[in-house]
Amino acid sequence: MVKQTTKHSVEADVRIGVRTRSLSDDRLAFIRQLGATDIFVDHMDTEEEPDAFNDRDGTDTLAVGRDTIPTVDELTAARERIEDTGLTFTGIQSLPYSLYGDLMFDREDADDALTQITTLIRNLGEAEIPILGYQWNPRGVVPMRTDSVELRGGADGTGFDLDEIEEFNDTDRLAPGLERAYTETEFWENYEYFLNNVLPVAEEAGVRLALHPVDPPGIKSLGGIPRLFRSVENFERAMELVPSKNHGLKLCLGCFSQMGEDVSEVLRRFGERDQIVFIHFRDVVGTVPKFHETFVDEGNFDTVEAVQTLHDIEFDGVVIPDHVPEMVGDDDWRHRARSFTVGYLRGVVDSVTSE
Repeated sequence: MVKQTTKHSVEADVRIGVRTRSLSDDRLAFIRQLGATDIFVDHMDTEEEPDAFNDRDGTDTLAVGRDTIPTVDELTAARERIEDTGLTFTGIQSLPYSLYGDLMFDREDADDALTQITTLIRNLGEAEIPILGYQWNPRGVVPMRTDSVELRGGADGTGFDLDEIEEFNDTDRLAPGLERAYTETEFWENYEYFLNNVLPVAEEAGVRLALHPVDPPGIKSLGGIPRLFRSVENFERAMELVPSKNHGLKLCLGCFSQMGEDVSEVLRRFGERDQIVFIHFRDVVGTVPKFHETFVDEGNFDTVEAVQTLHDIEFDGVVIPDHVPEMVGDDDWRHRARSFTVGYLRGVVDSVTSE
């Protein structure tokens, strides 16, 4: 987080982390060899991937989903496994949609989902894992990306073109699985109910919640679903709705770049309020309604300037590569592209710090 102190009394501490689903010995050793320091665990959602959890031994993966909340012992075992390799288990990358979806739409099982979420938060606190990322965005209803784009050397980057999902711009057409369109007022009310119930628990547990933008941003509604966290102004509203020192942003630079925002200004805007929990460091070419993701050293914003801004605002936290391209020979985790990004960011951070 950004420490609110007198000018120059605290130096920035920008650390490079990695998100990973696997906690295998080889994966953790590889991450440590890259020089990363922090781990955000990509859970496997038990509702979306039920066959992946026949053997929940708390080692190679961490299961989080509806009716599958990891215990304090399981979380502690995962933390100790990570720490044994010299890394830090900093947080859960994101709350699964199977837990927050009913709350977002105010469905019959919303309160049961809320109970499970607060249980997860308490367990994270007891296991000394300080961060839980989350989104307020339906999964598998509106496409996040459309066609891929060829990048330098034939690498593959994901792209988005609103014209390719033109059917969702028809106000009478609902996304699959919806019985009616929802209003923005309804979604804000449901979101406030969520915050009112989870933030006191987070404060007691010592866990910070980190909100991610809707992706793609900038679009008010698709298929009858409001997309609340599409703008800087809506993020400010989210932070003011139920003020808490345990609530902030999983600040995805790529999403704000997709909005056409000045990324450095966004960092200053939320950094001075101590509302940046951790950062997804990626970029795109273009803005909504048409853009594509690219390598971290090319895109809409200047990587060095962004890191310099983090230093200027005395950011004390983690940046992690996100949505890296697929390079030749990559595995499903895109280890080669992720390695390039970690190395590049480490170099930029070291250069800025040395200056």
